[in-house]
Amino acid sequence: MKTNSDFKEYRIEEFIFQGKRAKIVFSDKFNNSRKWIFKTEYFGAFPEFEEAMLKKGYAVINIENETRWCKPSDTERQNYFIKHVIKKYNLNDKGALCGMSCGGMQAIYLAAKHPKHIACVYLDAPAVNRLSCPCAVGRASEPMYEEMKKATGWTVKELLSSREEPLDYLDKLVKNKIPCILVCGDSDKTVPYDENGINVTKKYRASDVPFELHLKKGCDHHPHGLESCEPVVGFVEKNYL
Repeated sequence: MKTNSDFKEYRIEEFIFQGKRAKIVFSDKFNNSRKWIFKTEYFGAFPEFEEAMLKKGYAVINIENETRWCKPSDTERQNYFIKHVIKKYNLNDKGALCGMSCGGMQAIYLAAKHPKHIACVYLDAPAVNRLSCPCAVGRASEPMYEEMKKATGWTVKELLSSREEPLDYLDKLVKNKIPCILVCGDSDKTVPYDENGINVTKKYRASDVPFELHLKKGCDHHPHGLESCEPVVGFVEKNYL
């Protein structure tokens, strides 16, 4: 499985937006599509899905974040960035989000707070409960609490009483009928499915919003993705409305 890509075979435009590095990757078929994918974090990591969508004519966009732990200011910048590239490059009004790990947390916040431009979301081993990851209050074996606290100022005590976790925003995704495909490993020790992704599964299965779960047997946090990304590609193509 390919783990990284710089997309050098495609045309890439890079620029600064609100002080952060941003980029958009185009394929030769883009003019016939105007569709786009937003990779919310870890640009170029486990890129099979993005490469498949580029071949179908989608553009891939990304902007640098202050921290992978998703400060509200990052979510707001992502929203303004989407509006900017839609206008500048004449993109479709709606696109798909691709959120892996902490990027999944970012995708949930972005789709919940700013659903206007979001057609559907692909979540891959998403961090949905920060008490689980990065704080490792439950089963998670790789605590990254100090990194998060330094980057955001948040403490375990504050998170215990918080109602601003990604899982608290899932209702808004369902309310706005944003389809979701979820890929997780059932043996994930970094972002355990039964503390994180399961919240997505329960919320969507209690609704009539399109949802797919692909739970990989014996898989840890890495590698992200499926052996073939076709199920994810098919879901996004079907629900890109």
